[in-house]
Formats: sequence, C-alpha cells, structure tokens
Amino acid sequence: MHRPALVPGDFQAMLTMSLFQVQGASRPSRLFMLLWPLAAAVLIALVWWMAVSSAGAERGQALRSALKEADAAAQAYEQYLTRSVAQMDQVSLQLRQSWEQSHGRLDLQDLTRAGMFLDSAFLAVSIVDRLGVVLTSTRAGDIGKSYAGADFFAFHRNNNSSSLTIGTPNGARDAAHAAVLFTRRLETADDEFGGVVVVTAPARYFTSFYMPSALGRDGMVATMGGESGLRIEQGAAAADGPVASVFPHDASLWSAPSGAVLAAGAFPDGRARVLAWRRSPVYPLVALVALSQDEAMAGAELYWSDSRNHALLATVCLALMAVLAAVFSRRAALRQSAEEDLRIAYRTATENANDGFYMALPLRGAAGDIADFEIVDCNERGAYFYGRARRAMIGTRLSTLDGGIFGESLVDSYRAAMQNGFHEEEREMPANHRLKIQWAHRRLVRVGNGLAVTLRDISERKAHVEELQRLANEDLLTGLPNRHWLMGELPGALAQARAGGGELALLFIDLDEFKYVNDVHGHAAGDLLLKAAGERLCSQLRPGDKVVRFGGDEFIVLLAAACAREHAERVAERIVSAFGTPFLIGDELLEVGTSIGISIYPRDGTDAAALIKQGDIAMYAGKTEGKGQYRFFEPSLSRTLQARVQFKHSLVEAIERDQFELYYQPRVDARSGELCSMEALLRWIHPERGMVSPLEFIPLAESSGLIVRLGALVMDKACAQIAAWRAQGLALVPVSINVSPKQFVRGEVHRQLADCLRRHAVSPSLLEVEITESAMLGEQSDILAELAAIRALGIKLHVDDFGTGYSSLSQLQKLKMDVLKVDRAFTAELGRSREGRVFFQAIVSMAHALGMGVVAEGVETPEQLRILQELDCNEVQGYLLARPLPAAELPALMVRRFLFPPNMVAAAPAAPVQLKLVGS
Repeated sequence: MHRPALVPGDFQAMLTMSLFQVQGASRPSRLFMLLWPLAAAVLIALVWWMAVSSAGAERGQALRSALKEADAAAQAYEQYLTRSVAQMDQVSLQLRQSWEQSHGRLDLQDLTRAGMFLDSAFLAVSIVDRLGVVLTSTRAGDIGKSYAGADFFAFHRNNNSSSLTIGTPNGARDAAHAAVLFTRRLETADDEFGGVVVVTAPARYFTSFYMPSALGRDGMVATMGGESGLRIEQGAAAADGPVASVFPHDASLWSAPSGAVLAAGAFPDGRARVLAWRRSPVYPLVALVALSQDEAMAGAELYWSDSRNHALLATVCLALMAVLAAVFSRRAALRQSAEEDLRIAYRTATENANDGFYMALPLRGAAGDIADFEIVDCNERGAYFYGRARRAMIGTRLSTLDGGIFGESLVDSYRAAMQNGFHEEEREMPANHRLKIQWAHRRLVRVGNGLAVTLRDISERKAHVEELQRLANEDLLTGLPNRHWLMGELPGALAQARAGGGELALLFIDLDEFKYVNDVHGHAAGDLLLKAAGERLCSQLRPGDKVVRFGGDEFIVLLAAACAREHAERVAERIVSAFGTPFLIGDELLEVGTSIGISIYPRDGTDAAALIKQGDIAMYAGKTEGKGQYRFFEPSLSRTLQARVQFKHSLVEAIERDQFELYYQPRVDARSGELCSMEALLRWIHPERGMVSPLEFIPLAESSGLIVRLGALVMDKACAQIAAWRAQGLALVPVSINVSPKQFVRGEVHRQLADCLRRHAVSPSLLEVEITESAMLGEQSDILAELAAIRALGIKLHVDDFGTGYSSLSQLQKLKMDVLKVDRAFTAELGRSREGRVFFQAIVSMAHALGMGVVAEGVETPEQLRILQELDCNEVQGYLLARPLPAAELPALMVRRFLFPPNMVAAAPAAPVQLKLVGS
C-alpha cells in the first residue's frame, strides 16, 4: 500500500514569505547570517526525526497487523485441521466396528468397488492382523505386507487403548512427511489384541488450506504432531518419502497452546517470518501458519523509502534556501517583526495517497479547556472519506463533522491526543451514514498546538478476517449456519434456557426422496433443491429461530419457547405441510417431503450431542414407519433402532456367509397342467432362527440398499442351478427371477445377467426377468433402454404383481413386455363376485391384444382354476399346484412334467375373443 510521505513544499512557501519580510528590515544584522543556517539545520533534523519516527511507527503497526492476521489464519487452519482429522477418526472407528462385527471377514476391496475410499483424502486403508500382516487393503499391492516392526504396531499391541493414534510412515524426525498414518487398535471377542486399522492419508490433504491470495506468496502452513514426530508441510507431499523440512526444528517456539511471534532467524531458508500457531483441543496436533516478514512489511518499507526520498529533497532545498538567505541577509536590512516564531507546516500525506490527512487546531472556552476542534487543512483523500471537497472541509468543526456519527466520544479521543501527545484507535463506521469507509484506523499525533490526524481505510483487512470467520461457520451452498456453528452456538442456547428455566426444541429434518432426485436429475438439480429447501424452512419460522444445514440433506431447526413441545409440534406441522408443495427446479416440478424428529431440552437431553442424537433417532423412526411425518423422541425408539441395526448386521453377515437358498414354485399350463416354467424365490436359512420370512428381510434390504447384493446373488444362484439340472440330464424349463426397482434404476441389470449366463454357460431362453410396476415409473427413455438391452440378450420380461401399481395401457405398449402376471388379490376374487370375473377377463383380453401371455398368481382352489381355464388364462401358479420347493425336490416334478390330476385338465378352448386396440 502506498503511504503518505513528507512534503517540503510547505516549508519552501513559508520560508520564502519570511524572506520577503526580512528584505523590508530597516537595518542589516549579522544575526540572520547565522540564523538561517541554524534554522535550516533544525528543520532538517526535524524532517529526518519525523521521517524516522513515522517509519518506525509504520513498521510497528505493520508487524502488529501481521501478527493478528497470522493468528486469525492459524485459528482457521486449526479448525480445518481438527475437522479433517475428525473425519479420519470416524472412518477408522467405523472400520473397527465393521471388522469386529463381521468377525474379521470385511473385504476393503469390495468397499472400494462400492464407491468408498475413492476420495483424495485416502492413499490406502488396511487391516493388519495380530502378527502385523496386512489381511485386506484398498491398495492390492499392500496385502501380505508386514508392519510387525512399525512403531504404531508395537504401540497398539502393548497398549489396550482403542483411541485414534496419529503417526508417520517411518520414524524420521525433523523432516516433512508426505503421508500420515491414522491407526486404531482392533480387539478380539475376548478383548485381546486383534490387529490394527491403518488409514493412510496424503499430507497435501491437510495443507490444501494454504492459499497464496490469503497467506502471501512466501506464506506457509504446517502441522506438527507431538510424540509421533509428525511434520506436514505444503510442498512436501509431492515426494514419496520424508524430505527436508523448511519449518523451524525448535518445537519450543510453539510450546504454548497458541500464539504469534516474529521468528527472525528460525527458518532454515534464512527468511524472517511471522509465525502463528494453534493447538487442536481434540488431537495432539499443532497448526502453524507463517507469513513472510518481507511481504508483511512491504508497505512500511515503501513508506520509509518515500519518506527518506522526500526528506533528502527537503534537506537539499533547506540547505539551498539557507545559503540564499545568508547571502540576501548581507544586503538587506532587518526589520523587527512582531512574529518571530516560524510556523512549521507540512503534510504527512500526498494528494494521491490512500490515507486521509487532517490538521486540527483546538478551540478553547473561557476557562481554557478544549471545547472543540477545527479542521485547518486536509488532503483530497481525507475530504473524499466524508463525501466533501477539500475547500468545504477546511474550517469545519469536529462537532459538526463527526459529532452526529460518534457523539462526544470522538472529541474525547482528540482531547486525549492533545494531552498525551499520541492516540490510536480502530472504529467501525455506521453503514447508513455518508462516510465512504466501513472500517477506519485513526492516528492522532500532537504537533505544536495542533493535531496531525491520519485516517486509513482498513475495510479490506477487516473483511478478510470476517470472511475467514464466516467460512468456518456458514454452509457454502445454502448460506445457512453449518454444523460447526451449531456445535458452538447450541451450548450457549442451552445455558440460556437453563438460566431462564425454559425449554428448547430441536427439530432434526431429513428430506424424503432426495437421493432419487440426485440419481435421476443430477447433483446440480440436487444442489438447487437444497437451497430452495433451506429458504422454505426459513419461511416457516420466526425471526429468532435458527435453521442449520447439518450435512447432506439434513437440516436442524432450533426453537426456544416456554412450551417447547406445543410450539415444536405446530412448527413441524407447518414444515410438513409446506413441503407437500413441489419445488420448481428449472423446468421440472420435484416432489420432496420431510421426515422430522423432535427432541426437547431438558426432557430428552441436557447437552448438544444428546439432543442431536435423540432427534436423529426420532426422525429415523418416523421415516421407517412412513415418510412425510414428524415424531417426538421416546426412549423406546433407541431400543427399536438398535434392534434394526442388529438385524441389518445379521443380514450383511448372512450375505457374506451365504445363508440364502433359492426355492422354486412351478408355473403350469392352465389347461393341460404341463410344467412351463418356475419362479425362483429367495429364502434365508438362519443357523439359529431357522427360515426367516422374506416379509422381514426384503423391506430392510430395500431400504438399506442391500437388495442390490441380494439381486446379484439370486442371478448367480439361479444360473448355477439351471446348469446343475442340465448336468443331471433333466428336461429344463425357464426360471424367472425377480429384479428390484433399486437394481433397475442403477441400469446395470443387463450386464449382470449377461455375465451370469456367460459364466455358467446357460442359454438366455432359460432365464426370465420379473419386474414390478413400480420399477417402470422412472424415466421412460432409461427404462426402454434397459429393457431393450435385456431383451437383446434373449431373455423374456414379465410384469409382476400387475394391478397393484399405476401402469397405463400406453406404457405397456411402449415397454413391449412378454408376460403379464396378475396379482393374487385379483385371483382371490374369482368365484366370489361377478365383478372379479369381469375384471380378470378384461386383463386377459388386454394382455392378449398386446401379444402378452397371462399368468395368474395365488391359485388355491379348483374353482379358481376352472374359471381361469374358461377365461383363456395361459399359465397358473399357486398352492393348488405346489408350494415353493427347495431345488432338491424339483427334479421329480420336472420328470413328471404334467402336474394336474385328470379331473383338472380342461377341454379344448373355444375361439378366443379378438380385441382391437386403438392405435395398435
């Protein structure tokens, strides 16, 4: 920044005026021959003193500003570092739990293929057994590698602590490391040492906080670890191993919890830097920020350079004028002057400077006390700050200029400067006033009987500090407060409620079907939806209520009220109702509801973590029972959620241990009873509970996403069984498998089917796919493409449970399905009512008109079979013929081939009714 410099022009004008006065004197005097050189010497000394002292003050101020900026940057970097390490802490803890709950069968390669650990924050994630050998790792080359000699392995083997340990890949100290090891002890079922979870993260992940625009070109950031000797520095991450450190090796520099110092000769490169540090309150790490002293002091050095040049010019001018005055004094007569004091005036700022400069004289009352100040001079920049011209500023009184803004406090500051000789302060200017400055640094120096005032615009520096604080507490997408703000604000709100004897309600809000929006419409639409959801939430609340984006599609609302439960219930009802209206995102209307869990202080918890946890549990319980509703926390919900989590773990374990079998239910020709095909149905054979009903585990698999793994398992087992029957020489019939809508949305079904058919050498004609109507309600283009790909393999397509969804006639025409399976609910009406027969006949006629076969599900009585034969239904399936059977019992039926007794075989069919579809 350009600084004001000393201006010698004012001295020249005043000295010339005094010279003219001397020429009018009546008699010559030898005194003036000595006076002029003496005065010049005094003025020269004064000029240099002012230049040196002003430059010293500028250097001191620049250093103090650099210390403050470095401290603010260190605080922001510490918060960033703590959040980043907390992420590694959570990942290692989840891996420990998953490993111990899976009894050592967790495969990190599967997790990587599932999309985990692909973030740049992970170099490798490994599981080391009790002997130090890598059992599984996201980096295939590490499997089998031994860490038996590593420091972290010896530490965890000899210590029973399960907390996170931070270390380095090797024991090198006083060197910068390219990676960081986060390790956690594994334990066996009898609490013995079972191994170590190792998460390796690149050092550059923790130094990406560095920005040249904020910390300067020579600025630096680093992270130091205590006992581990960890040293992370920007630039060092590019190497494969430890490299020479560019940070000081003397750790005593940052032994205090926080601070900022000028480290003149501590850095190995010899550069002087301002060093600031903050210790993490959670982890044994120190966040360090170093700012170049040269960059921080550049403005002060430029000020000194300008002041020195102008002082040299003033020295030359004064010396020249002293010589000329001495010469003129010989020839001129001196005149006694009533005024002997030479007025010293100069400006500390040029007209092109960025600082405002003012000269103010005190106005005293009758008692001699200072009543006001008058502006006797200023530069154009100083006048601009007040929205005036320079001439309008001169002669203005301080009470009329600033009194309406700051009142008597500003005049008191001027009085203090007159009394003490110096005063300095920073002020925030009112936003609704005429001042063209937001934050100002004011320096007042007494000069003779007046004040030299410098007004500097520090708005940009203040804005930078405020921006750092805002980034730490604000969600960048929605502009709402973030999780960091909540965890800092909530304890204070609880303390306020506790002091006032009131209550506080926390609403934990999750957006229903948001993942569907992201998957189908893309993340850009999802981001716009999150912003709109935040705005809609704010519109339903009072000005004093707080909305926080907790993460992902989760929001938290804080409500302070005397009767928190009643108020929270009203607000939750308004939110659920408001989200019943679709969001217009671009040209599309997107429907997203809300599930809300409510926890009340102090009933449900007395600290922030407990309230958030209870609200989350209540929300999850409400979402499980049915989306688009709110629910208050109850202690029983924790037990229910825990039981659900245990059941999910059992389901994962069942998949890994292959506890599933396929049962097969025959489908036969409705007239002859000949075996036409069979449907594969998944059964869970639990080693302790026996057979678990699909009604128990299929909904959980659907909601948790495990249905995708189950679907792949069914494909493989069905193809393997067909191949086994073929090897037995049996007459094969097609086997149909069910595909979940979640599998269908992923768009990978045809590839999985093709892979299974190829591996087991099974003909596509022996495999059929059943999809429900709900799977056909997505994007028509995507559905048509996937169905076409499956049909191109030679696999027939069935519409399962027809009549329970919302299929339209036009939709069935477009999708070109092969078989229509009518839901058992319609079969059950046959023989009970005339309408049931008419409705079923309409379905059969429509399907035949579209070229589709018809299968009736749930046939349980001979009367139902007779009616289906009369309606020309193609195939039937149900308990009347056979229940689902294990694979070992099917060969007998396949050899028998015809499953009807003679009295059930129908006569030859009459001529079918032909329907002509409009547009077909």
